[in-house]
Amino acid sequence: MDRQVNDMSNFDDLETRSAQARAADLALALPAQIARAQGLAGYAGSLDDVEAALITSMSALADLPVLRKSELGKAQAADAPFGGFTTKPAQGFSHVFQSPGPIYEPSSTDPDWWRMGRFLHGMGIGTGDIVHNCFGYHLTPAGMIFESGARAVGATVLPAGTGQTELQVIAARDVGSTAYAGTPDYLKIILEKADEMGVTLKITRAAVGGGALFPSLREWYSARGITCLQCYATADLGNIAYESPSMEGMIVDEGVIVEIVTPGTGNPVPEGEVGEVVVTTLNPDYPLIRFATGDLSAVMAGPSPCGRTNMRIKGWMGRADQTTKIKGMFVRPEQVAQLVSHHSEISRARVVATREGEQDVMTVRIESETHDAEAYGRSVAELLKLKGRIEVVAPGSLPKDGLVIEDQRTYD
Repeated sequence: MDRQVNDMSNFDDLETRSAQARAADLALALPAQIARAQGLAGYAGSLDDVEAALITSMSALADLPVLRKSELGKAQAADAPFGGFTTKPAQGFSHVFQSPGPIYEPSSTDPDWWRMGRFLHGMGIGTGDIVHNCFGYHLTPAGMIFESGARAVGATVLPAGTGQTELQVIAARDVGSTAYAGTPDYLKIILEKADEMGVTLKITRAAVGGGALFPSLREWYSARGITCLQCYATADLGNIAYESPSMEGMIVDEGVIVEIVTPGTGNPVPEGEVGEVVVTTLNPDYPLIRFATGDLSAVMAGPSPCGRTNMRIKGWMGRADQTTKIKGMFVRPEQVAQLVSHHSEISRARVVATREGEQDVMTVRIESETHDAEAYGRSVAELLKLKGRIEVVAPGSLPKDGLVIEDQRTYD
């Protein structure tokens, strides 16, 4: 599936294949990827009885077991760093990243290894652009994911990361940043700081991910002349789906196969129903087969009005479990449990995600007779990897509804 450059409207000819051509290509690529996975220690026992040559379609793929992140984590703990799921050792990759868990991910400097170029090209970013990349470069791979995409389309990258907002404004002004890459709400912080400083920036396009893009925030950017589109990507899988300028759902990337299944199972749901996103990659270095993301979405009928013909999904619609993304970082129930066990006087805790001023807010409500909010705040930052508001409440006052993470944000 080599890139064949078409014209300026498409990244390559793969985007406009007919359903028959895509199915024929899949019938060749999928058996090869299954056979590749069968040779890896990580899949020992799970794919032993599979006849790879017969797995030539999505319907056949649906008979294979689902791989969950918890299983990946256990395998990595026993066989660090990749648990036997890569075709090369750690020394064979250009980078090794660590996400919360910890989960380790490989990376390569091979062209567009994370498949982000298609998204950036689709929103008009390319040669002559300077991408102000505000995704993190420390341990986690988001910064490198977007940098590799920028390189694939010939754009220049300013590796800005997060924080030091005034310096961000100065750098964007001096370098002449024309596009932004980062979480949806951080660009607003930069622009408001620029307003305070009396600085006019040249950013006209924003490629965002790592959190929900709320309609009101997109409208705020639009009013300032900035086109803001979002992608759906993960550290394990790279780009899964992306918005085009038509902004009618997300188009599935050509390097992955997406299924929507009943949460907790591997059974596909009827088209249009909400279910868990399960992804199979065609990356020969890291063949994840039916990898369960824990995210919810649904298939949209028909092709995109932009002319791209692959399947569309509705984008991120929440989590199949209580794991919740706040400020671009996942907060997991086991992290909340660690917080409770870290302080003997805490009986229960509950994380509440809300929105204020177009930004995510995390409040941690803690049942304790010891009102040491400062100490609890330090523990929250250490264990949940995010700073948040601390509310100490009386023991027994939190709802007994089974929730330890409550997402009060709306996505309409």
